Amino acid sequence: MIRAGITGPFGPITLVERDGLLVGLEWRLPDVAGRTALLDEGLAQLQAYFAGRLHRFDLPVDWGTGLNAAVRRAMAAIPWGETRTYGQIARAVGAPAQAVGQACGANPLPIVIPCHRVMGTNWFGGFSAPGGVETKAALLRHEGALLL
Repeated sequence: MIRAGITGPFGPITLVERDGLLVGLEWRLPDVAGRTALLDEGLAQLQAYFAGRLHRFDLPVDWGTGLNAAVRRAMAAIPWGETRTYGQIARAVGAPAQAVGQACGANPLPIVIPCHRVMGTNWFGGFSAPGGVETKAALLRHEGALLL
């Protein structure tokens, strides 16, 4: 696996590539950084996202398999500035909302696959980044989906 990172407005971020696919986003800088065309493009797209110029990532990613893949594709389809509930995603993929929540929590590429756009019906839901739901809220504010 090859890693490369940047420091963005939400702290350090590293993209992880394996066999020509992005397989992870880590909330730290890499111990040893590498360079590939995919990692360069991924970091450039992250910087454009943080600058508000990119609203949808266009990168080859490892979607996973089974329910995880279905949930990740459903999350990736949520437009910039919009949110969905776990229940809405559950209906779309034909799975229980709790299983969707677990699949969201297992998302290895937060931001790129925008799990921060998925919320509970009457609660905010969780988030894997340092800062947890505060970072989720900041990402949603950045996209204009949260006005608080």
